[in-house]
Amino acid sequence: MTAVAAVAAAAVGAVALPAAAADHPAPRPHHNTVYISDVQARSGWEHSNWALNKEWVDITNRSRRDVNLDGWTLSDRDGHTYTFHHYRLAGRSSVRVHTGYGRDSRTDLFQDRHRSVWDSADTATLRNDHGWLVDDASWGRRFYR
Repeated sequence: MTAVAAVAAAAVGAVALPAAAADHPAPRPHHNTVYISDVQARSGWEHSNWALNKEWVDITNRSRRDVNLDGWTLSDRDGHTYTFHHYRLAGRSSVRVHTGYGRDSRTDLFQDRHRSVWDSADTATLRNDHGWLVDDASWGRRFYR
């Protein structure tokens, strides 16, 4: 009886997955200490700094300890890459990486770009200072998690 209920729950979950990935990555269980927790992709073609800073990726540290992100990279499917410099992500906290210009703080970092990075269908990839994949998040019509 328990096996039948588990199979039924899995089938319902599989059918419901495609509806979740419209504008943001679908939530998934994370086993990594540091992961991509949310994304706000481009909503239009405006390239003002205000519009570019409404485009961002959140990186979260779920552990109690600080993580040194110096040399880590965040990139998109087209190869646009942001490298973290001298940044330590506090334990149990997040940092928002904006596309446009701004003043870096503990909670907000800025790529200082003049053009949009995150498309309506894209993948954000986080790699550590050794180039190893830490996490990725895909969204848009062509991607499902």
